[in-house]
Amino acid sequence: MNIRELILDMLMEIESGRIYSNVLIRNVLDKYDYLPAKDKAFIKRVTEGVLERRIQIDYILNAFSKVSTEKMKPLIRSLLRMSVYQILFMDTVPDAAVCNEAVKLAAKRKFHSLKGFVNGVLRNIAREKDGIGIDGEPEGKRAEALYPDKGKNPAAYFSVVYSMPQPVVEMWLEDYGTDRTGKMLQALLGIRPVTIRWKESMAEEEREAFLARMEQAGMEVRHHPYLSYAYEISHVEGVRKIPGFDEGMFAVQDVSSMLCVECAGIKEGNLVVDVCAAPGGKSTHAAEKAGKGGKVLARDISEAKIAFVKENAARQRLGNIEAQVCDATVYEESLDAKADVVLADVPCSGLGILGRKRDIKYNLTEEMLSKLPLVQREILDNVWKYVKPGGILVYSTCTIRKEENEENVKWFLDNHPFTAEDFGGKLKGIPHTETAAEGYLQLFPDIHEADGFFIAVFRRKEREER
Repeated sequence: MNIRELILDMLMEIESGRIYSNVLIRNVLDKYDYLPAKDKAFIKRVTEGVLERRIQIDYILNAFSKVSTEKMKPLIRSLLRMSVYQILFMDTVPDAAVCNEAVKLAAKRKFHSLKGFVNGVLRNIAREKDGIGIDGEPEGKRAEALYPDKGKNPAAYFSVVYSMPQPVVEMWLEDYGTDRTGKMLQALLGIRPVTIRWKESMAEEEREAFLARMEQAGMEVRHHPYLSYAYEISHVEGVRKIPGFDEGMFAVQDVSSMLCVECAGIKEGNLVVDVCAAPGGKSTHAAEKAGKGGKVLARDISEAKIAFVKENAARQRLGNIEAQVCDATVYEESLDAKADVVLADVPCSGLGILGRKRDIKYNLTEEMLSKLPLVQREILDNVWKYVKPGGILVYSTCTIRKEENEENVKWFLDNHPFTAEDFGGKLKGIPHTETAAEGYLQLFPDIHEADGFFIAVFRRKEREER
């Protein structure tokens, strides 16, 4: 097995747009599970790393190559990208070996005439790498000459250095300023551990036994400070290898998503409708809180999405979840004013989870960004009717964008019979949560130990004004 050739094929498949990177990486690692752990780790790191740093890598390639990345053969472009990532961001393989392996792969894939080009570009970059600057914000004369001028054009500078599309950087600069934007971008490049939510019904002794097994398997375990049942697990080859997974003892879920359910105030016996449920983290969490006397209707738009929910519910042995294929924009009269809680984790731009799904940023278009708030409002305009008077609606996104978050909160409260619910009391030990008193909270990756996530909690009025 030539793992570099496997990575090359994976990068080309991802660039084609036929599959999401996280799905492809999971499928490949499952297929080649027999490979040594260090090889699987190498495959994952290089593939994810190239996606994470692609804008910066292309910028550097264009500075050292007479042929721009846009005009390169797709295979050569992917080959150079993965090789540059190894040279600049990894120290496990000597630069000369990276160059040699790239030349061999070019020849193996019938690009004999381009071996000299590949070799020349990579060796020039390797010779200059100390001056290129890739740890934090670049410094030194070579870096100053290479990158856009931060003082004159901060948007271009941040875009290249942190590999973020410039329109996103410009939006954050306008909303949050230079200092905060830089810190957010830096945080999104950080390595995010796997976060799990233990079943709250588990006995402490049983949980401790599973945690001990994790540590014995070489995993690093850390109790998350925000919630008693949340833990971070590092050095994990795959979630299915975490002790307790097959037994259904936990869900893989970011703490931000857990907080979304925690802030809903779900009680034993409640009816909860989760209108955009896949893959089922919130639904299974809500089902635990609703108990055997309660029920969760977990709904999403396709059989494929609902299959994830059913799989998670079955693995965690939760019998009070009913998974249904439904369009959240289509009204269902049978649910009118029936739900104690409605969870609406709507489709969004995903800018808060770029540390986990690195190819999202390359798929955003101006048209998509302009349509998303309209789709979100269409969903809210429909699903609020399912909340009974006095009940709760939780609106959430996994993005950092005021048009999809704060502006939607204002629009919703201006046009629907709901009031903002103060949920600050449910956020003990979490910094900078002042806005929860006004019914909403934006979590930031540089401030909070969580994904970039938005939560708003609304309560339906007992009597509607006429």
